[in-house]
Parts: sequence; C-alpha cells; structure tokens
Amino acid sequence: MLIPKTMSTQHPDNVNVPFFSTSPELGGEDEIQEAFYAYSHLHCVEQMWDAEGKEVDNYVVRKLLTKYESFFKKRTLGTDVFLTLRVPNPNVEKTEAKVLLETLEGIPRSFDAAKLFYNKDQAPIFEVILPMCESAQALKHIYDYYKDFVVGKQYELFSDSSMKIADWIGEFKPATINVIPLFEDKENMLNAASILKEYFTIQKDENIPYQRVFLARSDPAMNYGLISAVLLNKIALKRLDDLQESLNISLYPILGVGSAPFRGNLRPDTVARVAREYPSVYTFTIQSAFKYDYEPDQVRSAIDELEARQVLPAQVIDETYALDLIDRYAQAYSKNALSNADIINKMAKSIPSRRKRKLHTGLFGYARNMEGVSLPRAISFTAALYSLGCPPELFGLEVLTKDDLDFLKHNYVNFEADILDALKFYNPKSPCVSKALANAIDHHFPNYESDRDHQKITSFIIKAITAKQSSDLSELVLQAAQRRHFLG
Repeated sequence: MLIPKTMSTQHPDNVNVPFFSTSPELGGEDEIQEAFYAYSHLHCVEQMWDAEGKEVDNYVVRKLLTKYESFFKKRTLGTDVFLTLRVPNPNVEKTEAKVLLETLEGIPRSFDAAKLFYNKDQAPIFEVILPMCESAQALKHIYDYYKDFVVGKQYELFSDSSMKIADWIGEFKPATINVIPLFEDKENMLNAASILKEYFTIQKDENIPYQRVFLARSDPAMNYGLISAVLLNKIALKRLDDLQESLNISLYPILGVGSAPFRGNLRPDTVARVAREYPSVYTFTIQSAFKYDYEPDQVRSAIDELEARQVLPAQVIDETYALDLIDRYAQAYSKNALSNADIINKMAKSIPSRRKRKLHTGLFGYARNMEGVSLPRAISFTAALYSLGCPPELFGLEVLTKDDLDFLKHNYVNFEADILDALKFYNPKSPCVSKALANAIDHHFPNYESDRDHQKITSFIIKAITAKQSSDLSELVLQAAQRRHFLG
C-alpha cells in the first residue's frame, strides 16, 4: 500500500494565478485541471478535494479520467495517485451537514466510473478527512454511515418483490472507507492519541491495517500563536508515536503546512529544514503558494525531495515546560491580536480572494470570534498583518524569558530561522507593533535582515490605512506579497 508523502491542497495562499485558471478565483473546472497539474507536472502523489464551503462536484473522478485519459491509463487513480475528500463535520457545520451525505453517496459512483475506465474493480476514492474532529464517535459515525447506509442499502429488498437494490442498479463499492481525523484546536490535538485509541477499541471488529491522522498547523497558530502551534504539534506527534508502538498499528501523520512561517514555512527552498522540524510526519501538504509562486522546476524538485525523504521517530519534548510556555505565550499573542482587531479587519477587506468559497462556520480558526471580537480566517489574517508590516509570528515575543529561548533553541529547531524569515518583512513603523514588542525584537534579533522593497510598499499601505483613505489597496497588497512568495 502506497501512502503519499505529499498532498496537494486547495488552500488559497497564492499570489500568482495559475496559468490554467480562467479567473483569479479558482473554482469549478479549474480545480479539476489543478488536480491533474499537481499529479502530472508537479509530481504530487495526492490531491485533497475539499467539499466544504463550495458546490460539491461529485463527478470529479469521471472528469479526471475522461479529460486526461492518457495520463490515468498509465497512473492508476487510487493506486499510483490519490484523491482524498475533505468533508464537512456535521457536529460543527450544521448548514453543511447534508453535504457530507451527498459526498459519501458519490464514492460508489466514482468507483463505477473507475471500473469502466480500468476494466477492473478499482477504488479511486477510499479515504475522507473529517475536520475539527473532537471524538472517536465522530469518526465512527462517518465510517458506519458509509458502510451501513451508503453501501448497506444495496441489500434492501423492494416492498413488492424479492429483488434487492443491488440487483436493480448494481453493487456499491468500496465496501468501507478510511476516515482520517483532522485535529485543529489545542484540546483535541493534545487528545489526538487518546481519541484514536478509543476509535480502535470501538472498531475492534473491523480490519484497520493502518490509520492516517491529520494535524493542523495554520489554525493552531491563528488561535494560540506561532510557538504554541509548533509545540502543540510536537507533543501530539510524540503521543501518536507512543500510541503506534503500544498498539502495533501503523500511524501516518499528515501536517497541514503553508508557505508563511506563521502557517508552517514550507516552501520549495525549506523542505529539508521543515522535515527536520517534524521528523515523524509522513505527509506534508503542498498548498497553493508552494505550487504557483515558484518556478515549476523548483516545485517539482522540492516535492520529489519530500517524497524521497526518510520518516524518523518523533522528537522527544518536555511536555510540562512546553504546556506552560504555550499558555503564557498564547495569552500574550491573543492580547496583541485583540488590540489590533480593528485595523486587521479593515486591512483584510483589501486581501484578494483566490478561491471560490463560502465562509466556513464553527471553529475559532474559521469564522473567528475571540472574546466577542471577530477576526478574519487564517490566510486573510496573515496577509493583513504582513501587509501592515507586522508579521503575526512576532506577536508574543515580548513575554519570552531566557529559559524560554533556551528551551525553544533545543525543541523548536527552526525557531530563529522562522522568526528571521518573518522579520525580513517587518516594518518598524507598523501601527500593530507595541513598544514592548519592538523592544523584544531589537533585543533578541538585533541583526535581522530587511526587505527594503517590501518595507516601502507596506509604508504606503500603513499611511493609506491610518489616514482612513477609502482607496482599494489590493494592488499594493499583491506587490508586497510578490516579494514574499505567498499571500498569507
């Protein structure tokens, strides 16, 4: 069984519009072509297909196979390359709940399309990602619904005859699907291993040869700050490693990283160092900025490197110190975010959209509400602060002690490199930087390098927005983002 080490996603953090797109906002048929481009040109082994917050395309498999026949005759979908569905969580996204059922019903239809194409039984889709996972029961509900109601109905008899539904319209396959939990907030990331252990217990009668598990990186940063997000992931990954050893079940962690340091700092030129930061992660996400804001040859080479790398045991970390630091740092981060909410929200109106999406609801990191204050979603939040010359990676640095910095030096391998990457785009004139934060930056990172062109652009933005000018700043936002190679 091939487990992909790279997963192309639809996260809209890109500056440049891909050449095949019919509009700056990707959607519809553009995303079909995007999946093919990720497989065929960029060498991604897996494409996430997001069924959240948009019109569901249940014919994606048929469209891929018919439009790109020669490629998929050579590379079998579901064996050589993979399509994995991200479905709404009905416990959180109530207005999208029935989209889950619609998406699951499309899996057997995709199987039929692949069987006709390959002339054999071939499951092109057999895994789904459940976001905002909070319990083992949430996983089991999706597993059982698919097995008992999507596939199970084929055994039902018509009331007026002995004919089964399967006799009428054919068999429903695959018989079961794998459900991948996506853990996105502090409590559930820390409980990820316990939730999976419970899931294995209640699924004891099912054959589970392996389990993939997805850890978020952007929303924890948005919720608790950069340092907290990194430490939470490290704790969760070590606990998952321990669970794998104790139960002798192979676990394959996925980490959802973007190109901004705040959201993971995974770029074509940083793959080796990000892999060192998270040695036990099996699959890294390849988001839109990674794919479209660098030269294709560089992107391909970086993806090949990620696919070829060796996965190692998780890093051992002092949980007691880490959790204390997370709490202290998160408070300072939140204080910075809240005090700048008005200008962040104002700036976010000028952040260009890159995907046709409705607003997700529910989790703090989606439609954000912190202590009654609304904030944008992660990519717009990050883009807004970078455009204002204040990378969000900087929030909270003012509370770090010498012991904290020593701890981070040994446990957050790329801490200094990530902060220095962010500081390239720092503007000391930013209205979002408190005096205490500015002093901390000067004290801890006195020799940081600055991108002067980016600083000039953000100075124009700062001047315009603080003068309450109503002009659209989107063009300046894009100019600054071009310097960074990511939008947010």
